[in-house]
Amino acid sequence: MLKRRTPSRCCAPPTASKASLLVLLLVAGCAAAPAGGFAFGVFGDTPYNESEVRRLDALIDDINADRLDFVVHVGDIGARAGVCTDAWLEARKRQLARIRHPLVVIPGDNEWTDCRDQEARLLAWRGLFCAVPLAVERQPGEYCEHVRWQAEGTLFVALHVVGSNNNVRNPHEYEPRLAAVLAWLDDSATLAQKRRLRLVVLMHANPFVIVPRDGYGELRAKLARIGERMEGKVVLVHGDTHTYHDDEPIPGVQRLEVWGSPIVAWHRGAVDDGVLRFSAPRYR
Repeated sequence: MLKRRTPSRCCAPPTASKASLLVLLLVAGCAAAPAGGFAFGVFGDTPYNESEVRRLDALIDDINADRLDFVVHVGDIGARAGVCTDAWLEARKRQLARIRHPLVVIPGDNEWTDCRDQEARLLAWRGLFCAVPLAVERQPGEYCEHVRWQAEGTLFVALHVVGSNNNVRNPHEYEPRLAAVLAWLDDSATLAQKRRLRLVVLMHANPFVIVPRDGYGELRAKLARIGERMEGKVVLVHGDTHTYHDDEPIPGVQRLEVWGSPIVAWHRGAVDDGVLRFSAPRYR
């Protein structure tokens, strides 16, 4: 469990012994940081039940209190038991609409691949969440969820890659979607290099899960090649396995995995001195 942060002592009222340092402290910005600057929020794999619905409402209040350029939900907006209905998706659409910042939602496996009628559930998801309130570029073709946008020296690209081994057991669906994923990622990496941008890849699945089946091998290989040629400028953000990670599982590729159910949390991403950094999880 992460320890709760305590207020910094550097901003305590100055004593006589500290008086000579007062100007230095003010110049160093020990007082509250100035408003402004690029920042965004990211979370996922929630809400899975009514308790998490209520906690997500509180989390949304926290997100709305921050100054963010946009927010991304990386997928799984419900548990398998209840998410395969129009009623649940529509309720989540209404709830997430409370976020005052532009919101991008990425599909997870619970919303459609884990449902009995995969095609119908994916169509229902797209009807509610493919439209985004950002100026985005969309991959031509059927995958309306494949979007990208540029902000603060960074190209953000959303990929439809889901948990449960990426639906690899259904090759009729899996193979054309994977081809589109790889093409969109490759095109986005080329564009980022051309424009000298950082590349942030957003998706649901944890691509390092290889059991009981591996639906991510080609994607991992593609990420490794991109990380090699864009070392230090590639960030992968995902959910799926509900465990917080901030590490580098592929050389040249930074990874953030967001917490998921039963933990309801979000992360704040911001560019500091040209480096993209994420906050510790902010819980509800």
